[in-house]
Amino acid sequence: MTTPSDGPRSGDGDGANPPGNGDRLPGDGVENFEAPAYPDFRAPFPPTTQEELDAAAWGTPLKSEWRWSASAAVVAAIGLQLILPSQLNAGHGLHAAIPLVEALLLVIVAVMNPHRANSGTRRLRTLSISLVALITAANLASLYLLLAALLDKANTNGRSLVYGSVPIWLTNVIVFGLWYWELDRGGIGARMHGVHRQPDFMFPQMTNPAVAPGWSPVFFDYLYTSFTNATAFSPTDTMPLTHWAKFLMMIQAMASVLLTAVVISRAINILN
Repeated sequence: MTTPSDGPRSGDGDGANPPGNGDRLPGDGVENFEAPAYPDFRAPFPPTTQEELDAAAWGTPLKSEWRWSASAAVVAAIGLQLILPSQLNAGHGLHAAIPLVEALLLVIVAVMNPHRANSGTRRLRTLSISLVALITAANLASLYLLLAALLDKANTNGRSLVYGSVPIWLTNVIVFGLWYWELDRGGIGARMHGVHRQPDFMFPQMTNPAVAPGWSPVFFDYLYTSFTNATAFSPTDTMPLTHWAKFLMMIQAMASVLLTAVVISRAINILN
């Protein structure tokens, strides 16, 4: 007959309770084990002082960013221009002229700075902004042609015009995402340094840095901001702070509202 005292003792390792730190068996290979004070995912520690919080709101310096995401967005915008109906192309008879110039500028920028977007000269930045400006002008011209054609009662090709509005809307999202990415805090080069002009956008991670210590916006964050502004017709989670940021978001929202309203009205007319 066994008694409770005959059962496994603490430190034998055979009972329901594992041995504690103070009674490990010799030779188990963990005599010198010490549990870490915090798990690895807690580092770096979130800011706690007011100075650290102010620094996060001003903008944490960006370490580096690959250029391929922005380049892929430009390629997509050029491709969307190429599939537009000829009557909506800003070049009219020169259907591929403007996309060809845009592609040439993209190649030049890619050759000057092929990998990371964290280096470059003023000339490179001028070329990048010129490329975005050209895409913007071409898309706004296509938007004007689309609205004029949709409002023309004599135009019977309504279905193709409604389908053609999709590339224009998508290009609107892409191009304004590029604008926000290129201009926030003075550009990507300035965002790599702690000394820069005031932030143009306030992201949620900047107002609550404890949820993402050391976070800095990259191109996808600006593209998401552009998408939400184009769909909600107003800022959502990311707020514009400077006049130019508010002006750009106004232009984008106005273009999106006009496009959506006219296309929906024409689509209803076609269905009826």
